[in-house]
Amino acid sequence: MKPVILFDLDGTVIDSTEAILDGFRVAFETFGGDVPKDEMIKKEVGHTLENMFLTLGVKSSQVDAHVHAYKMHYRIISCEKTTLLEGAREAIEKASRFATLGVVTTKTGEYSKILLEHMDLIKYFDVLIGREHVKHPKPHKEPILKALAKMEHDRSRCWMIGDTCMDIESAKSANIHSIAVTSGYATRPILEECASNICKNVKEAIEIIKKSDRNSK
Repeated sequence: MKPVILFDLDGTVIDSTEAILDGFRVAFETFGGDVPKDEMIKKEVGHTLENMFLTLGVKSSQVDAHVHAYKMHYRIISCEKTTLLEGAREAIEKASRFATLGVVTTKTGEYSKILLEHMDLIKYFDVLIGREHVKHPKPHKEPILKALAKMEHDRSRCWMIGDTCMDIESAKSANIHSIAVTSGYATRPILEECASNICKNVKEAIEIIKKSDRNSK
């Protein structure tokens, strides 16, 4: 049985910062609101869109409308304004040769699939769990458990790679291994509060997992 490696997307595999900021700008402008500063928005990436808008000051009664406006714009620009992080393609290709791969993201699954198809990466993943597939998103364990339920696995050889403490806490709750990467939206000091394994990017993370799995056999 192969090990299982689950990947977060934003800040772990892809850089969609420009698309995310543009989507929030359009949503706030659509309803006449002041657009938050970029750093305020980036600080919330990894949370659900609903929670992001709430934190950024949108009234609860207007959140759904803002999310809809965001999504309508994001789906148009996402492929154009999203890039792969350095070493991500090489890492995924390498991981696919010794592990079964999945995606667990708070991003909308539909748009995640479109992005991965656009980047010719979807073929490497057996499972994709997005926001609409679960009731409780990360840091809850539900997204990871739902992904694992669709994959043949040995829990002791399952890993989650992500760039925020929400990814790490989700993995801990699901009782699997995790690695935090500093390529995304959380600083190393923040990640040190939740993660014991931290590296620069997903390429380094795959090397750690491969070595660890080989030594555990």
